[in-house]
Amino acid sequence: MATSKRAPANYNAEGDANNLKKAMKGLGTDEETIINILGYRSNAQRQEIKKVYHALFGKELVKDLKSELGGNFEKVIMAMMIPPEEYDAAELKRAMKGIGTNEDVLIEIMCSRSNDEFRAISKAYESKYKNILEKDIKSDTSGDFKRLLVSLATCNRQEDKNVDLQKAETDAKRLHDAGEKMWGTDEAVFNSILVLQSYPQLRAVFDQYSKIAKKDIEDSIKSEMSGDVKAGMLAVVRVVKNKAAFFAKKLHDSMKGAGTDDDDLIRIIVSRSDKDISEIKKEFQKIYGKTLEEFIKGDTSGDYKKILLALIS
Repeated sequence: MATSKRAPANYNAEGDANNLKKAMKGLGTDEETIINILGYRSNAQRQEIKKVYHALFGKELVKDLKSELGGNFEKVIMAMMIPPEEYDAAELKRAMKGIGTNEDVLIEIMCSRSNDEFRAISKAYESKYKNILEKDIKSDTSGDFKRLLVSLATCNRQEDKNVDLQKAETDAKRLHDAGEKMWGTDEAVFNSILVLQSYPQLRAVFDQYSKIAKKDIEDSIKSEMSGDVKAGMLAVVRVVKNKAAFFAKKLHDSMKGAGTDDDDLIRIIVSRSDKDISEIKKEFQKIYGKTLEEFIKGDTSGDYKKILLALIS
């Protein structure tokens, strides 16, 4: 990972651990120090700080932080201190816990992670919850939506960069025949192509589809499908086309209108802060004419605002 202001190469884990301890000592908490350290480190660096803190003081850094903080600020810090695959596993578990399912969270995570990322998530899920993620998905979803998520969970997407234009044209025709040209929609055909083809290959398929159908693949999915499977298929297409724009829209949705969906805002910023937050910020400004920073400043306050701004810096 490239060195950035948020993840300095010359950071000192022991110095950070000592300064965090001081920030939580005595009456009151020095939130500014906590933000200036943890908000400007990569996740890997935070894991190292946790180990050093435990070695120096015989205490768990996460527990000490939790006892000192509160509200959304605490939620962000807790999310930041977990390895990415464990955090995604926890968010998937939370999406399926209790009565009802948060399909939006399932769609967001499962439609946007690479094969390697999802294998790590599945492993972390099994280790933490003593259950197989795919089994929980099967028991919590149904129909074509279940088939889409289970297919994604198999991690069989091709990853080569080569594009076969002849195959792209054939698959585009198959998609057209399975949707626009028939009464009803054969979701299985959409599933088999969208889940298994590489991203470069799918982009070629979408180009060919536009020529054949005289409309964008997204428009066809919107008119041909409904419910969760429509949302899932659209997410796959949007991630393939432009993953940064997909997350920019998700962030905007979390902050538009009255109130803020803090769970979505926190999850996306924390999970993308080490990956593609710079690209997301560029797409956000391109699409909405305002910076992500401006939206966060207008929609959040206090230490919660400061830690989010640190993570996207």
